[in-house]
Amino acid sequence: MAQNWIVRSPISINKSGAPKRTQPINPKSCPSPIPLPTPATTTMAARRSRAATGHRLVLSVLMLLSSAVLPLASAYRPGDIVPMLRSGQYHGSRSVWFDVLGHHCPAFAVNREVMMPIPKPTGFTGADPYKITFQIGHEKFHLPWLYVINRKISEVPLIDFHLKYSGNDLLGVTAKVVDMPHHYVEVHPDIRKNFWDPHKWPKYVLVRYTWEEQSEIDVAGGFYVLFGSGEYIG
Repeated sequence: MAQNWIVRSPISINKSGAPKRTQPINPKSCPSPIPLPTPATTTMAARRSRAATGHRLVLSVLMLLSSAVLPLASAYRPGDIVPMLRSGQYHGSRSVWFDVLGHHCPAFAVNREVMMPIPKPTGFTGADPYKITFQIGHEKFHLPWLYVINRKISEVPLIDFHLKYSGNDLLGVTAKVVDMPHHYVEVHPDIRKNFWDPHKWPKYVLVRYTWEEQSEIDVAGGFYVLFGSGEYIG
């Protein structure tokens, strides 16, 4: 004889002691269990980690290459204009930096001479000496102050630049003020006349650029570069 099974709902007891019928538990309302990682998800995470590592490696390589290429941007070719800035000081008043025109600047690895105009400083009376300084090249080599006006010498000044280079790189610069050779004055007598005329401005000073090629390995050149890149005297 078949038996009929009766499924009854769970019964609980309320405060009065009478049985209280409760609703059956709905399996859908239970929170889902946290899934355990499967081999597929583990493999995907590993691939993502390797991809991220690869991207970081590529970025590092690109940054390294860019740092190696940037110095090439300042490399010179023979005849290239080497940029130059000029500043002056008179009676304790210093001017800002001015760009020197290209045809007055040094040309890379080319020996030449130019007549550079020196503008009249603010408040100039002629009682004090006038000095100028330069920054040379993209490397911004600083030069000491050079006295060009009222040197207590009757000779016309000449600024003598000595530049060292290796390959396409400017290694260092020195400069000094010397007396203009007499044969220059004999060929151009107006230079002396205009230079000492207090009403003639700007003053034109002869500038000589002399280049010296240096080998790749030169111990003495290291001291030359240190001097060339040092701060100028204030």
